[in-house]
Amino acid sequence: MLAHGVDDNTRAFLELNTGIQFVPFLYIGAKHMITGYDHILFLIGVVFFLYRSKDVLVYVSLFTLGHSITLLTGVLANIQINAFLIDAIIGLSVFYKGFDNLGGFKRVLGFAPDTRAMVLVFGLFHGFGLATKLQEFAIPQKGLLANIIAFNVGVEIGQFMALAVVVLLLAAWRSSPSYKRFATVTNTLLMACGVMMVGYQLTGFFVAR
Repeated sequence: MLAHGVDDNTRAFLELNTGIQFVPFLYIGAKHMITGYDHILFLIGVVFFLYRSKDVLVYVSLFTLGHSITLLTGVLANIQINAFLIDAIIGLSVFYKGFDNLGGFKRVLGFAPDTRAMVLVFGLFHGFGLATKLQEFAIPQKGLLANIIAFNVGVEIGQFMALAVVVLLLAAWRSSPSYKRFATVTNTLLMACGVMMVGYQLTGFFVAR
């Protein structure tokens, strides 16, 4: 839940705005993605071993497609999912990518799930995470479609900004001998973060019952 924190001013705006507010919702969407460490951790795992721009584009497009579908349909169709459970699955996605990057599936199962399919599927869950947060507020129905589209576009802008920084840092790091040396440590830390996120959210789920 901490990854989707909303300050009091943003909360008040979401609940009190009237009509189409394209630019403010655009800004809120971008800010939400940039500060959403769960989404960023997953994207770090996705692009960690992608060396070609074409591959980065393909995988990020699949993630974008997934979370755009469920963000829009989740809010507009009022599909309710427990926030703790959906955030636990998002935590699982972070663990999955670190584990996959380390070749864990091939060692344990003898094969690895199709990475592109998994990125799309987890993208769907990440979108529901965004939708669930928005559904906590009594957002006026007037102008809702345009405002949610603006929020989604803002999310994509925020994602692009965060991803650009990640890709540039990774590109610079790859020229250093420490990259391969610490690749295992980095992805192990991703797995650890994923486990902690899942544990935190499941604890919240059972305590809240």
